[in-house]
Amino acid sequence: MLEFTSHPYEGTLFDEDDNPVEFKGWRTDFLTERAIEFMSRPTDEPFYLMVSYLEPHFQNDMKRFVAPDGYAERYANCPVPPDLRSEPGDWGLELGDYYGLCAKLDENLGQILACLDERGLTGDTIVAFTSDHGCHFRTRNSEYKRSCHESSIRIPLVFQGPLFDRRLVVPEPVSLVDVPATLLAAAGMDVPPVMQGRSMLGLLDRQVDDWPEEAFFEISEAEVGRGIRTDRWKYSVFAPEADPRKDARADTYIERYLYDLYADPYEQVNLVGRAQFRQ
Repeated sequence: MLEFTSHPYEGTLFDEDDNPVEFKGWRTDFLTERAIEFMSRPTDEPFYLMVSYLEPHFQNDMKRFVAPDGYAERYANCPVPPDLRSEPGDWGLELGDYYGLCAKLDENLGQILACLDERGLTGDTIVAFTSDHGCHFRTRNSEYKRSCHESSIRIPLVFQGPLFDRRLVVPEPVSLVDVPATLLAAAGMDVPPVMQGRSMLGLLDRQVDDWPEEAFFEISEAEVGRGIRTDRWKYSVFAPEADPRKDARADTYIERYLYDLYADPYEQVNLVGRAQFRQ
């Protein structure tokens, strides 16, 4: 919604009653200020707060990434990830702004965590930081996402708070579908049996023996696509005859990508069609 009703330094948001709220100033800063106002209210009641930043998303109507003033210049000579620099795309024009957006977002997250500290809520509050997709800067298709590649589907997922008070990187494949179940379990609530995801809490203590070895993903809007990723392999298919704006699924899919992530972590060699990988 924000990408259609606002720009980086001005725009319109909507409150809980759908009333328009105009703002001027950096969009991320404005949302952070509202979040801090909410957390600073005088109450002893538990709360759930979701802060949905648009940044570092592409500003669609401006057809570019737009960092805050002065931020893109900080990253003008930043290192370029190997999976970008070996492919055509517009990362040369956009990467500095993208990194600048990420840096500003990190500052705002720091303000939210500082507010929790100041109010004495850090020890009682679970914070989950994640995103819905990454960005490959048109190196894999004509847009910035909606592909099976790591730069598109591998996203940050960090928890802080009670039960997450340790520095641990979980090696198992997890997905956004597992986040709601994890938050419910961490809050001491039952996870509904109809919920597809699983709580990740058992992974923290290395007490889960039956965790799946794969994660599934789908690609929508640009195509009707499906994929699976394991520790070593990634396999993706799509339905070229299906209409991604109308069809949620298809009866027939065509192989599109197969990558050996051990041998080819930057996904440069598509193995689809090679006889030695068929069974």
